[in-house]
Amino acid sequence: MAVNHSLRSRVLGSPGSWSARRRAQRYTWLAETFPDLAQMSIIDLGGTVTTWQRAPVRPEHVHIVNLTGKPPADLPEWAEVDRADACELPKHIASRRYDLVYSNSVIEHVGGHYRRARFAEAVHALAEAHWVQTPYRYFPVEPHWLFPGMQFMPVRVRAMIARHWFLGHTRQADIQRATRIVLSTELLDRTQMRHYFPESRIRTERYAWLPKSLIAIRGADR
Repeated sequence: MAVNHSLRSRVLGSPGSWSARRRAQRYTWLAETFPDLAQMSIIDLGGTVTTWQRAPVRPEHVHIVNLTGKPPADLPEWAEVDRADACELPKHIASRRYDLVYSNSVIEHVGGHYRRARFAEAVHALAEAHWVQTPYRYFPVEPHWLFPGMQFMPVRVRAMIARHWFLGHTRQADIQRATRIVLSTELLDRTQMRHYFPESRIRTERYAWLPKSLIAIRGADR
């Protein structure tokens, strides 16, 4: 058990973990792509305040929209938080405009083609520029559970992995909850991203030369 915990920490849990290093690299790309990021007003669909507190470059204003969680008690002055569905934004959010829409590993969780299309519509409506990242379906290791080929397995097998595998998501004791979680994760390929973001540049993030994630970028200076 201690070995498993140590391995999970090296891969996911600690500031120096593999996943943390990948996020840091992605933020570097974001800042390079949008050199004026520090002066921007952005809306983050599905993110957290903590993520931006740790970012190497922080925008002037960040509006977090998320279905889960509560804002920290000491919410910084540069941030605001709303609990809302990015696919069905309330009018007081949908009517606003931002310099940039940002979303990291969210579109694959919103629930089917119709809701992904609504998510993309919101991205296009909220700002001229966007940065929308999602894990690539055909990377050989499923990124949420870090289990090889899990995304191609039958739902029952995926649910069993979700119950017992020690990496990735917290293990679920209940089979119904495990099934619900795996059904809510639908990885996308390049054709799908091009469909939802037809005017965007699709950037490929690679690991060991293999495509690991896709990023739809529009309105970039570079």
